[in-house]
Amino acid sequence: MLTLAELENQLSLPSPALLEDITHIPGDFIILGAGGKMGPSLVLLLRRAIAAAGSEQKITAVSRFSEVSLPASLRQQGIETISADLLREADLAALPLAENVIYMAGMKFGSSGNQPLTWAMNSFLPGRVAEKYKHSNIVVFSTGNVYPFTPAMDGGPDETTEPQPIGEYAQSCLGRERIFEYFSQKNDTAMLFFRLNYAIDMRYGVLLDVAKAVFTGKPIDLSMGHVNVIWQGDANEMAIRSLRYCNDPPMILNVTGPETISVRWLAQKFEEHFSREAFFTGVPQPTALLSNASLAHRLFGYPRISLHQMIEWTADWVLAGGEELGKPTHFQQRKGNF
Repeated sequence: MLTLAELENQLSLPSPALLEDITHIPGDFIILGAGGKMGPSLVLLLRRAIAAAGSEQKITAVSRFSEVSLPASLRQQGIETISADLLREADLAALPLAENVIYMAGMKFGSSGNQPLTWAMNSFLPGRVAEKYKHSNIVVFSTGNVYPFTPAMDGGPDETTEPQPIGEYAQSCLGRERIFEYFSQKNDTAMLFFRLNYAIDMRYGVLLDVAKAVFTGKPIDLSMGHVNVIWQGDANEMAIRSLRYCNDPPMILNVTGPETISVRWLAQKFEEHFSREAFFTGVPQPTALLSNASLAHRLFGYPRISLHQMIEWTADWVLAGGEELGKPTHFQQRKGNF
């Protein structure tokens, strides 16, 4: 995994299970917030799955599209694109309806410096979207940050754990869920809350954060001593397949990999790949921000891309000087400031 083309191909490669599920998801698709880290690969994965299944379903990708070349690239793949600011009523009203909605819009990075916009994006906008798409199935991207810290040895919170969000970002994400939940009750809209942490590809994520620190000799803060990760392609596939499980009241689904990963162990694996010493600061705390995704694994199977494969690909990518998105995860944060 050394080139962007190889990465994009791997991220958008549908599994046989996805091809089977596509045949049971009737209607067109609209992806709101499709220009972020995960959106472009999700719509390409969906496009390849629909084509392989021989379906005529339409995909519409909606975003502000800050990357100006992205809409043309998606259109070349047969995906309709709409440039829109979802907070503008006129833009939202002009969007087409669709039977299947994947809601990826939201704000995380920079949220500590702009709390009003964070709450508008994460908690106000969902109500407007839920009203417009009240007759659709809606998969709502959420986050494991809504959970409290739990002991690392306990396996992480499952879907029955009561949310206790730490910091305004996580609070606004729980607000997103609560607003969607209200409109689900009001309009009998089938939904699923997709609580994800942490997706990675070679250009961003916890593995890249740790690998870059080892490679450059930067100390790694161990105060958040354990994490979960999942390959972005696997997370996107689960999001699409989750349209089959939308429900009223909304279903909650934790999505991440099966391992509770020691950050120190992870750094030591990159030590082996780079033949460089890792440096550490802080002391691992007994609790961490984790999730138990055993329900998702029962529904969809274990992720196709293993943790060791992700580590090897990340190491190769760093050694090759591969492209990065410049968006560190701040997984070390214990106060919820992003």
